[in-house]
Amino acid sequence: MQEPHDLDDPTLRDRAVRAARGQEGFDVLLVGGTLVDMATNEVRPADIGLIGPLIASVHQPGTRSDAAEIIDIAGRFVAPGLIDTHMHVESSMVTPRRYAETVVPQGTTTICWDPHEVGNVVGLAGVRWAIEASRGLPLRALVLAPSCVPSAPGLEVAGADFRRPEMQEMLSWPEIAGVAEVMDMRGVIERDPRMSGIVGAGLESGKLVCGHGRELTGGNLQAFATAGIQSDHEIVSGDDILEKLRSGFTVELRGSHDYVLPGVVEALNSLPQIPQTLTLCTDDIFPDDLIRVGGIVDVVRRLVRYGLPPIDALRAATLNAAMRLGRRDLGLVAPGRRADLIVLADLVEFGVEHVFVSGRHVAENGTLREAVPERPEGPTDTVKVPLLSAEDFMIHLPGHPDGSVEINTVSQPRFTRWGRIAADVREGRVVPPAGTIVMAMIHRHGFRPAVPQLGILEGWSEWRGALATSVSHDSHNLTVFGRDPEDMAAAANAVIEAGGGMAVSQNGAVTALLPLPVCGLLSDAPTEEVAQGFRKIRAAAEPIADWQPPFIVFKSCVAASLACNPGPHVTDLGLADGKTGEFRPLIVTEEQNA
Repeated sequence: MQEPHDLDDPTLRDRAVRAARGQEGFDVLLVGGTLVDMATNEVRPADIGLIGPLIASVHQPGTRSDAAEIIDIAGRFVAPGLIDTHMHVESSMVTPRRYAETVVPQGTTTICWDPHEVGNVVGLAGVRWAIEASRGLPLRALVLAPSCVPSAPGLEVAGADFRRPEMQEMLSWPEIAGVAEVMDMRGVIERDPRMSGIVGAGLESGKLVCGHGRELTGGNLQAFATAGIQSDHEIVSGDDILEKLRSGFTVELRGSHDYVLPGVVEALNSLPQIPQTLTLCTDDIFPDDLIRVGGIVDVVRRLVRYGLPPIDALRAATLNAAMRLGRRDLGLVAPGRRADLIVLADLVEFGVEHVFVSGRHVAENGTLREAVPERPEGPTDTVKVPLLSAEDFMIHLPGHPDGSVEINTVSQPRFTRWGRIAADVREGRVVPPAGTIVMAMIHRHGFRPAVPQLGILEGWSEWRGALATSVSHDSHNLTVFGRDPEDMAAAANAVIEAGGGMAVSQNGAVTALLPLPVCGLLSDAPTEEVAQGFRKIRAAAEPIADWQPPFIVFKSCVAASLACNPGPHVTDLGLADGKTGEFRPLIVTEEQNA
C-alpha cells in the first residue's frame, strides 16, 4: 500500500488509538523535549509517542513511560520533517540515493522533485528512472512531470520533446504528483497550443501545476495565474514576492539566490502575517554547498538570520508545504499525522540531532542509521559529440577582407540584453574584442549536427582559460566558455571523453575534470567524493576569470543557456531571445542596420 494510504491500515490505527488511551505501550516515546507547534505558533513542552509510522499521542511531559524505546531529548526542540517544495536532484550532480544519504541527516524528509534535467536528456525513460531510483529511500520523493522539454521550444533542441500526450501519460502514473515548473512563460500567456495542452492536461488531472514566472509582472503575471499556473519560485525582489503572493501564487522561496533574501524577508515582515502560501525550496544546489551548508535547513537558517521569525520559517518548510502538496499526513507534529519528525538543538542554527521518517529513526547526529539500498543505474552514453578541434571554436568569415565587422552580442551574465560591438577580422576570422568571451553551444543528443554555435558574451570579465560543461540548463547541450580556441577544444574534449561532466583548461591543457556519466549530469559516487571533484573544478576555474559576485559567478555558467528566460541566449540553434522568440545572426546584417 503506497503513501499516504499506508496510514489507513485499520490494524495500525487500532494500535495507535489504544496507545493514545494508555491501553498499550508506544513503539517509541520522545521525552523531555519542546514542541514547535506549527498549528498554534506555540513552543511548549510535550512528550510524543509513536506507533509504527503514526504519531499516536502528543501529551504532557512525564505522564507516560510505557514504550519499547524511550529517547530522552531534554533541552531539544521537536518539529516536523522539512519539505523542499521545488528542487532538481540533478543540480547536486549525484543520484537520488546519494542525495538522500546527504540531506536526510540534515532534516529533509520530503522533496518535490522536478526531474526536468534527466527528462531533457533522455525523455520519458529519464522520468521513469527518476521514479524507480527514488523507491525504497529514507527520503520521500514526490516526482513531478517535466512540462518544458525543451524549455524553449523552437529556440533549442533537447534530447526529447514533451507535448500534451506525453504529459497525459506521465500524469496517469500514480507516482507523479503533478506538472513540474512551466517555464515557457511566453507560450502560456500567448496561448500557444502546445503549452495550453500541457497545462490543460495538468488541470484535468487535478494534480499540482507548478510555474516559473521569472520577471512576470502586471497583466502578464495575472495572465500566467489565470492560465492555471499555481506556484512560482523565480523571486527577484521583495516587491516581486509581494506581487506574486497577492496574485494567489504559492511561492516556493528558494535559497539559491541569497542576495535576494534580505529584501524578501523585509517585505514578508511588512505583512500582517506570513501567508500560508509561502513555502521554501532549494531549486538548485551544487554538491559542495550541499555538504558544506546543507539543503532546505540552510534556507531556514538564513531566513532567520535575515530577520524572519523562526516559527514562521519552519512553518513555511513544513505545514505550509504539506498543505500545498495536498499531504495532510505531513507538516505537523500532532496525533494521527505521519511520524516525520526532526529533533533540533536550537531555533537559531537549527542543528539537527535526530530524524524520523514514517516512525523510523533514520538519522542521528548527522549520520544515517541505516544503509541506503542501491538503485537502478541511470542512463549513460548520452554525449553524442565527436572530438572537436580549435578550428571549431573560431568564428570564420571566409573571403572577408581584413578590417572590422559589427557583431550582435549577449550582454551581461544575468538579465541578459542585446548588445552590438565592433570586432576585427583577420585572415578570414573574427577576433573576439577585448573584454568579451566566446560561448559555444554544441547539440549533444543526436537529433541534429553536433556543430558548435558560437556567440560573443559581454560583461563576463577577462578570461584566461576555458570551461566546458554538459550540465547546461535546461537542454543540457555541451557548452564551452573561453577566449582561446585551443583551451576551449581541450576542455570540450575532456567532457566528451568522460561521457559528460565539467572540465577546466588553461594553456591548452586540462587542469580539472569532474566526470558525470549518468545522463551527462550525475555520478553515483558518494556525495562527498563528487563534492571534492567539484571543488577542484571551482578551484581550477578561479584563476581563469575575474569573478564578481553576485552575477559573475561560477553558477552563471550552467544557467547562461537558459533560453526560456527573457533576453538573448546562445543555444544549439543560434542566438535566440527568450522573450520575443527571435533569432539574430552573429554578424550584424545590412537589414539590421537599416
